[in-house]
Amino acid sequence: MQIHPTAIISKNAVIGAGTKIGAFCVIEGNTTIGKNCEIFTGAVVGSRPQDLKYKGENSFLEIGDNNIIREYCTLNPGTEEGGRTIVGDGNLIMAYSHVAHDCRLGNNCVLANGATLAGHVTIEDRAVIGGLVAIHQFVRVGALSIIGGCSKVVQDIPPYSTCDGHPALVYGLNLVGLRRHNIPKDSITLLDDAFRILFSSGLSIKHAVEKVVKEVKLTAEVAYLVEFIKKTERGIARSCRK
Repeated sequence: MQIHPTAIISKNAVIGAGTKIGAFCVIEGNTTIGKNCEIFTGAVVGSRPQDLKYKGENSFLEIGDNNIIREYCTLNPGTEEGGRTIVGDGNLIMAYSHVAHDCRLGNNCVLANGATLAGHVTIEDRAVIGGLVAIHQFVRVGALSIIGGCSKVVQDIPPYSTCDGHPALVYGLNLVGLRRHNIPKDSITLLDDAFRILFSSGLSIKHAVEKVVKEVKLTAEVAYLVEFIKKTERGIARSCRK
């Protein structure tokens, strides 16, 4: 473990082996940081949540292993008593990004510079959030999706999708991400079939999901896409095509 002499560390913080804390970082509150993380200059990790409901409850921030948190990022704990903000393993959180109270960040995600997550946002594994993207509270961002820079995200982002805009809309599959992560060609083809029905057929989401279940082979990826959409509470980002 390496801690720069100018860093300030809370007495309740737990920091794993091999983790490096840079100059002028502040690690506050009930914060747990895993092994082999690197936190760069000026990051503020674990400071009280930016939520008017917070009245000093005993809440937590849990950060996994092998994360990179760049300059001047802010990560807040949960709001309610026992509430938790959770960051998984292997994530890259670039400079000036913000992870608000009660968020859930999966594994191997990228938050580009200035990405902003409101409270209770869920980012699933291997998602990529572009620079200066703002994500509304309670939104879910699906696995292996990518959101273009400066987008405004107010509804759930489907897994495996490429999205962009104000508000963010679906432009198609994240083909580059799918290929990089060795998703089989047959599964990519079936996902493409499902996306055409969901986002280009003109059907309501409910009827489009029913059509996908009837007409598209439910590989693991297609089945997960369907279940993700069924569980939406804020609605699903729709197609850019009129």
